[in-house]
Amino acid sequence: MLLILVFIVGYAFIVAESSLKLNKAATAIVTGVLCWVIYAHGQIDVEALNSALAKHLADIAGILFFLMGAMTIVELIDAHDGFDVITNGIRTRQKRTLLWLLSFIAFFLSAVLDNLTTTIVMVSLLQKLMPRGQDRTLFVCMIVIAANAGGAWSPIGDVTTTMLWIGGQISSISLMKAVFIPSVLNLLVPLLVLHFRIKGNIIPTDDNSVTVPKNKMSHTPLQRNIMFGTGIGVLLCVPVFKTITHLPPYMGIYLGLGILWIVSEIIHSEKDELDAAPLSVISALRKIDTPSILFFWGILMSVAALESSGILKQTAVYITQNIDNQSLIVVLIGLLSAIIDNVPLVAATMNMYDLQQIPCDNAFWLFLSYCAGTGGSILIIGSAAGVAAMGMEKISFMDYFKRISWLALLGYIVGALFFVLS
Repeated sequence: MLLILVFIVGYAFIVAESSLKLNKAATAIVTGVLCWVIYAHGQIDVEALNSALAKHLADIAGILFFLMGAMTIVELIDAHDGFDVITNGIRTRQKRTLLWLLSFIAFFLSAVLDNLTTTIVMVSLLQKLMPRGQDRTLFVCMIVIAANAGGAWSPIGDVTTTMLWIGGQISSISLMKAVFIPSVLNLLVPLLVLHFRIKGNIIPTDDNSVTVPKNKMSHTPLQRNIMFGTGIGVLLCVPVFKTITHLPPYMGIYLGLGILWIVSEIIHSEKDELDAAPLSVISALRKIDTPSILFFWGILMSVAALESSGILKQTAVYITQNIDNQSLIVVLIGLLSAIIDNVPLVAATMNMYDLQQIPCDNAFWLFLSYCAGTGGSILIIGSAAGVAAMGMEKISFMDYFKRISWLALLGYIVGALFFVLS
């Protein structure tokens, strides 16, 4: 009971992060350690305890090292303004056309990068294209929905799909086949509604509401294109690497990072150290979102303590006995992810149901990928993408709730119904 209490209190502090002004990473770390301290108390077999801890740490490290490698690759591409390859091609001033264009770019870009990075890139682009006001908030909210939907059908598009992929619950091909169309429907439903609510063209202004582009570093368009093409290429090859070698995905991501590192060293070999420093992997490593990595560590360690204590298994038995419908269970998990971070929810579910009980690529795991990935769009605080957009555009919780939540919920339900009925 004490272990459950500590976990719930820690969760409450994480959910109330903005109100309490406490970084959720700090709370997650303390919660994770305390959960293991409580579990360790009274354990007679110390060797078995340390063995269980080491096993969980190894599993969690695989996820965290993968994320660190992927974040570094994305930061290195961004340092070379690689994403300008996409953004420089947008010329339209019609709001409806721009809405569809940005939404689908975010949808597919998120599948290659991740929903958080994609949201940051796309909102930054929108700030350059569209002055504040003029329906920009609706555009930003649509980017959040599109990024979350795009991340749900790719093994590297969302932390939760990455966890399920690395954990062996899903394979990349099966995930794409099963979840792609539901994810598209999740995007199309709110997009079609907003299409008829947004009219007119973008009116340029001379004020400071449009973000000033960042200072360009000392690199050429050719170098930018090389880094963009190589970076995206190595990310796309990670699932192929895993399929061919049967090695964990973090091995593939670090092979890709090493290749990109070598390429960056070669193309900047003639620059002096001062000019090359901002374009180096060392600089990219300093920019990655380390607090998020620590947050995931704390949350996953907390869930691991609950799993080792047998609490999650007991919970799974209770749910199964009282809700005799796996699809309904997964839908509820997705709805809950709008309030609570989807990472611990998925981690808990993975530990509640083992692969002998529910094998790889079972509809349960594939449906969980969809629901956990897209359910967070229902509230702006329900996903990392939403929280990032909230900070960048100063969108209030209630404004999103009144204008967007019902659209995100409608898209979530339509996509879920298609998955269940297909």
